Order: sequence, then C-alpha cells, then structure tokens
Amino acid sequence: MGGESTTRTAPRGGGVNTGPAGGRTGQRLSGLAVALGLVLFLGGFVWAAVVYRPYTVPTRSMAPTIDAGDRVLAQRVDGAEVRRGDVVVFEDATWSNAPMVKRVVAVGGDTVSCCQDGKLTVNGKQIDEPYLPEGSAAEAGPFPTVTVPKGRLFLLGDERGSSLDSTAHLTEAAQGTVASGAVEARVDAVVWPMDGMLQRPSGFEELGALSSPGPLRTMVAMVAAGTVLIFGGAAYGPLAGRAAASRARSRTESAGVR
Repeated sequence: MGGESTTRTAPRGGGVNTGPAGGRTGQRLSGLAVALGLVLFLGGFVWAAVVYRPYTVPTRSMAPTIDAGDRVLAQRVDGAEVRRGDVVVFEDATWSNAPMVKRVVAVGGDTVSCCQDGKLTVNGKQIDEPYLPEGSAAEAGPFPTVTVPKGRLFLLGDERGSSLDSTAHLTEAAQGTVASGAVEARVDAVVWPMDGMLQRPSGFEELGALSSPGPLRTMVAMVAAGTVLIFGGAAYGPLAGRAAASRARSRTESAGVR
C-alpha cells in the first residue's frame, strides 16, 4: 500500500478499434463506388455489343482511311439512314459473296460523274475529298454521268486506282449502284491500329446533312469511368486500414515518450 500512485493513461482513441477500416460511412461509399463502376463498365460493353459490329478489312481499297488488315467498329444502321460521305459495310451478291467496305458518294436522286479538274462531281458540285491519297485524282479515268435511282447508293473506295467499286459495274443494269437495304453498318472508327474516329466528310456538306458520329466516345467514357470507380472503391479499404494503422503507431509512440 505505501502510498504508491498507479495512474494509467488510456489511449486517446478510446481503446482498440475493431470496426472496419475507414468507418462505416467510408465503407458504404466505397461499396457504392464499386457497384456504380460495375454498372458503367459492363453497361458500356453491353451497349457497344448491341450497337456495333467489328470487321476486319481485307484489302487496301479504302487506304489511306482504312488499310488492309485494319480492325474497324461499324454501327448497325438502317440503309435509309446512310448519308453522302459515309463509309459503310454492305453485301451485294453481284459484287461479292462477302461484306465489302466502301464510301457512299451519291444517294438516290443524285447525279454523279468524274472528272472535272480531277474532282468528283455530284449534283453539279465539285467535291473536295481530303481522305484520298495525297496528290491522287478522284478517279484514274473519267466515267459518264450516272443518275442514282431512289433507294440505291453509288459507292467508291478511297484508293480509287485499285478499288473494285461502282465504277467497275457501270455496264450492269443498276449502273453500279447498290440497294440501300444491302448496307449492314456504318464504320465509326478504326480500333486496330488505334487510329480513332473517322474524319467527317466535310466535302459533302453543301449537298445536305451529314451523318452524326455514333455513341462510341460515350461508351469508352463509361468504361473508363467504371474502371476508375471500381479500382478506387476497391482500394479504399486497404488505404484506410494503412492510414488507421499509421495513426495507431503514432499514438503509441507518443504515449511511450511520456
């Protein structure tokens, strides 16, 4: 007994913390972030699978826009939605037994011919085509004026010298045109190599409205945001645990100094 003093100092944290690292609110928010991230991540992929189709282009007929072996994403569209300047995937038994990729230069009711000053002429207007190989003319040789029937399309490859396109079928009954219903999809982007979205065919703007870009950028943003939320939410627990352990060590060291 001898008058000894036995004063004890309790830890400031009120004892050992056996609760989840970061507290309940932090855990709930991290769980919510992971759940939302999964919705965005999976939703972006599912949406893309519904809207887009992948294709591998086997030839250089669309170079330099799309080269041989390039992998593209093409948005599923109705043929009636196709506009001048669109790069489309279509299948016509009189051309080939496999899907082909070409650029629409004229739609039903248009007149198209070549060449004036080395340029394509649609409805009497010369078309600027910056997507053609540098220094090349709109065609290797002239072709007579074609009036495109309603519901049909006139298509050319960007590599005009080697493309088997509407100009190779001018002597047929349809004068090289293809039914708009033969279109399966409209190419939105080259994804391998990662060249990105196709450039807007501004040379056709004077003739009418161009097609709007597809929702691919929105889908990519959804997947990216979902990835950040998933990893951020999953990392919260370990990071909060390390922070709590670091604070506990600091308190213990401070108490030991006393």
